[in-house]
Amino acid sequence: MLTKIMHLLQMTDSTFPVGTFSFSNGLETASHMGIVHDAETLEQYTRSVALQAAYSDGVAALLAYRAARKGDLEAVMEIDRELMLFKMNDEARMMLQRMGKKLAELAVRLFPDDKLIAGWLEAIKAGTTPGSYPIAQGLAFAHGRLSEEDLYASHQYGVINMVLGAALRCVRVSHYDTQLILQTLSAEVPQYYAVAREMTFADMNSFVPEMDIFASLHEKGNMRMFMN
Repeated sequence: MLTKIMHLLQMTDSTFPVGTFSFSNGLETASHMGIVHDAETLEQYTRSVALQAAYSDGVAALLAYRAARKGDLEAVMEIDRELMLFKMNDEARMMLQRMGKKLAELAVRLFPDDKLIAGWLEAIKAGTTPGSYPIAQGLAFAHGRLSEEDLYASHQYGVINMVLGAALRCVRVSHYDTQLILQTLSAEVPQYYAVAREMTFADMNSFVPEMDIFASLHEKGNMRMFMN
Protein backbone atom coordinates (compact mmCIF):
# COMPACT_ATOMS: atom_id res chain seq x y z
CA MET A 1 0.00 0.00 0.00
CA LEU A 2 2.74 2.45 0.92
CA THR A 3 4.59 1.73 -2.33
CA LYS A 4 1.42 2.41 -4.33
CA ILE A 5 0.94 5.71 -2.53
CA MET A 6 4.55 6.65 -3.28
CA HIS A 7 4.04 5.82 -6.97
CA LEU A 8 0.88 7.93 -7.01
CA LEU A 9 2.71 10.87 -5.46
CA GLN A 10 5.59 10.46 -7.90
CA MET A 11 3.40 10.53 -11.01
CA THR A 12 1.26 13.39 -9.69
CA ASP A 13 4.11 15.61 -8.52
CA SER A 14 4.47 18.91 -10.39
CA THR A 15 8.18 18.15 -10.88
CA PHE A 16 7.47 14.88 -12.72
CA PRO A 17 9.54 15.45 -15.90
CA VAL A 18 6.92 15.44 -18.64
CA GLY A 19 6.95 19.16 -19.45
CA THR A 20 3.73 20.42 -17.86
CA PHE A 21 5.49 23.68 -16.92
CA SER A 22 5.72 24.53 -20.64
CA PHE A 23 1.96 24.74 -21.12
CA SER A 24 -0.83 26.92 -19.76
CA ASN A 25 -4.02 25.50 -21.37
CA GLY A 26 -4.74 28.85 -22.99
CA LEU A 27 -4.33 30.86 -19.79
CA GLU A 28 -1.57 33.03 -21.23
CA THR A 29 -3.89 34.42 -23.91
CA ALA A 30 -6.80 34.79 -21.48
CA SER A 31 -4.55 36.73 -19.11
CA HIS A 32 -3.11 38.92 -21.88
CA MET A 33 -6.66 39.79 -23.00
CA GLY A 34 -7.68 40.68 -19.45
CA ILE A 35 -10.27 37.91 -19.22
CA VAL A 36 -8.42 36.27 -16.32
CA HIS A 37 -7.06 38.98 -14.04
CA ASP A 38 -7.61 37.96 -10.41
CA ALA A 39 -8.30 34.98 -8.16
CA GLU A 40 -12.05 34.90 -8.92
CA THR A 41 -11.65 34.86 -12.69
CA LEU A 42 -8.77 32.39 -12.39
CA GLU A 43 -10.98 29.98 -10.46
CA GLN A 44 -13.69 30.28 -13.11
CA TYR A 45 -11.20 29.66 -15.90
CA THR A 46 -9.52 26.72 -14.17
CA ARG A 47 -12.89 25.11 -13.48
CA SER A 48 -13.71 25.35 -17.20
CA VAL A 49 -10.42 23.65 -18.09
CA ALA A 50 -11.02 20.95 -15.47
CA LEU A 51 -14.53 20.29 -16.78
CA GLN A 52 -13.30 20.08 -20.35
CA ALA A 53 -10.67 17.54 -19.35
CA ALA A 54 -12.97 15.60 -17.02
CA TYR A 55 -15.26 14.37 -19.77
CA SER A 56 -12.74 14.02 -22.59
CA ASP A 57 -9.10 13.32 -21.70
CA GLY A 58 -10.08 11.86 -18.35
CA VAL A 59 -12.44 9.39 -20.02
CA ALA A 60 -9.76 8.40 -22.55
CA ALA A 61 -7.32 7.78 -19.69
CA LEU A 62 -9.81 5.44 -18.01
CA LEU A 63 -10.49 3.56 -21.23
CA ALA A 64 -6.75 3.18 -21.89
CA TYR A 65 -6.25 1.95 -18.34
CA ARG A 66 -8.87 -0.75 -18.82
CA ALA A 67 -7.40 -1.81 -22.16
CA ALA A 68 -3.93 -1.94 -20.63
CA ARG A 69 -5.11 -4.14 -17.77
CA LYS A 70 -6.27 -6.58 -20.47
CA GLY A 71 -2.94 -6.30 -22.34
CA ASP A 72 -4.74 -5.07 -25.47
CA LEU A 73 -2.26 -2.86 -27.33
CA GLU A 74 -4.50 -2.48 -30.39
CA ALA A 75 -7.31 -1.11 -28.21
CA VAL A 76 -4.87 1.28 -26.53
CA MET A 77 -3.75 2.65 -29.90
CA GLU A 78 -7.34 2.98 -31.11
CA ILE A 79 -8.23 5.02 -28.02
CA ASP A 80 -5.12 7.13 -28.60
CA ARG A 81 -6.09 7.88 -32.20
CA GLU A 82 -9.71 8.62 -31.31
CA LEU A 83 -8.69 11.09 -28.61
CA MET A 84 -6.44 13.00 -30.99
CA LEU A 85 -9.30 13.29 -33.50
CA PHE A 86 -11.33 14.80 -30.68
CA LYS A 87 -8.96 17.79 -30.41
CA MET A 88 -9.89 20.84 -32.48
CA ASN A 89 -6.71 22.95 -32.30
CA ASP A 90 -3.07 22.25 -33.09
CA GLU A 91 -1.76 23.46 -29.73
CA ALA A 92 -3.91 21.00 -27.78
CA ARG A 93 -2.63 18.16 -29.95
CA MET A 94 0.95 19.33 -29.57
CA MET A 95 0.62 19.51 -25.79
CA LEU A 96 -0.80 16.00 -25.47
CA GLN A 97 1.71 14.46 -27.86
CA ARG A 98 4.83 16.05 -26.39
CA MET A 99 3.88 15.23 -22.83
CA GLY A 100 2.68 11.76 -23.83
CA LYS A 101 5.92 10.84 -25.56
CA LYS A 102 7.97 12.08 -22.61
CA LEU A 103 5.93 9.98 -20.21
CA ALA A 104 6.19 6.95 -22.50
CA GLU A 105 9.97 7.31 -22.67
CA LEU A 106 10.13 7.64 -18.91
CA ALA A 107 7.73 4.73 -18.34
CA VAL A 108 9.86 2.26 -20.28
CA ARG A 109 12.72 3.08 -17.90
CA LEU A 110 10.56 2.89 -14.79
CA PHE A 111 8.83 -0.31 -15.95
CA PRO A 112 11.39 -2.09 -18.19
CA ASP A 113 9.49 -5.39 -18.02
CA ASP A 114 6.23 -3.96 -19.39
CA LYS A 115 5.99 -5.10 -23.02
CA LEU A 116 2.77 -3.20 -23.65
CA ILE A 117 4.31 0.18 -22.75
CA ALA A 118 7.39 -0.68 -24.80
CA GLY A 119 5.20 -1.63 -27.75
CA TRP A 120 3.21 1.58 -27.45
CA LEU A 121 6.40 3.69 -27.45
CA GLU A 122 7.59 1.87 -30.58
CA ALA A 123 4.24 2.63 -32.22
CA ILE A 124 4.67 6.31 -31.34
CA LYS A 125 8.14 6.36 -32.88
CA ALA A 126 6.80 4.60 -35.98
CA GLY A 127 4.01 7.15 -36.31
CA THR A 128 1.21 4.60 -36.08
CA THR A 129 -0.25 6.16 -32.92
CA PRO A 130 -0.14 9.79 -31.71
CA GLY A 131 1.13 9.05 -28.20
CA SER A 132 -1.15 11.29 -26.14
CA TYR A 133 -0.57 12.02 -22.48
CA PRO A 134 -3.85 10.65 -21.02
CA ILE A 135 -3.13 7.32 -22.69
CA ALA A 136 0.37 7.26 -21.23
CA GLN A 137 -1.11 7.94 -17.80
CA GLY A 138 -3.55 5.07 -18.22
CA LEU A 139 -0.76 2.66 -19.13
CA ALA A 140 1.54 3.78 -16.31
CA PHE A 141 -1.18 3.52 -13.66
CA ALA A 142 -2.28 0.12 -14.95
CA HIS A 143 1.27 -1.19 -14.63
CA GLY A 144 1.60 0.23 -11.12
CA ARG A 145 -1.61 -1.54 -10.09
CA LEU A 146 -3.04 1.78 -8.99
CA SER A 147 -6.81 2.17 -9.11
CA GLU A 148 -9.02 3.94 -11.63
CA GLU A 149 -9.83 6.47 -8.93
CA ASP A 150 -6.11 7.13 -8.43
CA LEU A 151 -5.66 7.63 -12.16
CA TYR A 152 -8.59 10.00 -12.52
CA ALA A 153 -7.61 12.04 -9.47
CA SER A 154 -4.03 12.31 -10.72
CA HIS A 155 -5.20 13.34 -14.17
CA GLN A 156 -7.52 16.06 -12.89
CA TYR A 157 -4.98 17.26 -10.35
CA GLY A 158 -2.43 17.62 -13.14
CA VAL A 159 -4.79 19.63 -15.34
CA ILE A 160 -5.79 21.97 -12.51
CA ASN A 161 -2.25 22.39 -11.22
CA MET A 162 -0.91 23.08 -14.72
CA VAL A 163 -3.19 26.12 -15.03
CA LEU A 164 -2.53 27.33 -11.50
CA GLY A 165 1.22 26.94 -11.90
CA ALA A 166 1.08 29.02 -15.07
CA ALA A 167 -1.10 31.59 -13.31
CA LEU A 168 1.67 32.37 -10.84
CA ARG A 169 3.72 33.57 -13.80
CA CYS A 170 1.14 35.59 -15.72
CA VAL A 171 -1.78 36.54 -13.40
CA ARG A 172 -1.75 38.75 -10.32
CA VAL A 173 -2.44 36.03 -7.78
CA SER A 174 -0.51 34.61 -4.85
CA HIS A 175 0.33 31.06 -3.77
CA TYR A 176 -2.42 31.42 -1.17
CA ASP A 177 -4.93 32.13 -3.95
CA THR A 178 -3.86 29.19 -6.10
CA GLN A 179 -3.84 26.72 -3.20
CA LEU A 180 -7.34 27.76 -2.19
CA ILE A 181 -8.52 27.29 -5.77
CA LEU A 182 -6.84 23.89 -5.92
CA GLN A 183 -8.59 22.81 -2.73
CA THR A 184 -11.97 24.05 -3.97
CA LEU A 185 -11.72 22.39 -7.38
CA SER A 186 -10.29 19.16 -5.99
CA ALA A 187 -13.47 18.73 -3.97
CA GLU A 188 -15.44 18.70 -7.24
CA VAL A 189 -13.46 15.87 -8.87
CA PRO A 190 -15.43 12.97 -7.28
CA GLN A 191 -18.64 14.12 -8.96
CA TYR A 192 -16.82 14.28 -12.32
CA TYR A 193 -15.50 10.75 -11.85
CA ALA A 194 -18.94 9.39 -10.98
CA VAL A 195 -20.05 10.42 -14.48
CA ALA A 196 -16.81 9.81 -16.41
CA ARG A 197 -16.39 6.21 -15.26
CA GLU A 198 -19.62 5.26 -17.07
CA MET A 199 -18.76 7.10 -20.30
CA THR A 200 -17.57 5.75 -23.65
CA PHE A 201 -16.14 7.65 -26.61
CA ALA A 202 -19.69 8.21 -27.85
CA ASP A 203 -20.42 10.10 -24.61
CA MET A 204 -17.28 12.24 -24.50
CA ASN A 205 -17.74 16.01 -24.67
CA SER A 206 -15.63 19.11 -24.20
CA PHE A 207 -17.69 22.06 -25.41
CA VAL A 208 -15.65 25.01 -24.17
CA PRO A 209 -15.19 26.94 -27.45
CA GLU A 210 -13.37 29.79 -25.75
CA MET A 211 -10.39 27.47 -25.19
CA ASP A 212 -10.05 26.82 -28.92
CA ILE A 213 -10.35 30.55 -29.62
CA PHE A 214 -7.58 31.30 -27.11
CA ALA A 215 -5.43 28.61 -28.73
CA SER A 216 -5.93 30.03 -32.22
CA LEU A 217 -5.04 33.52 -31.00
CA HIS A 218 -1.98 32.20 -29.21
CA GLU A 219 -0.72 30.48 -32.36
CA LYS A 220 -0.48 33.87 -34.09
CA GLY A 221 0.31 35.98 -31.04
CA ASN A 222 3.56 37.86 -30.45
CA MET A 223 3.64 37.39 -26.68
CA ARG A 224 4.62 33.83 -25.86
CA MET A 225 5.77 32.55 -22.47
CA PHE A 226 4.16 29.10 -22.86
CA MET A 227 3.92 26.65 -25.75
CA ASN A 228 0.12 26.85 -25.63
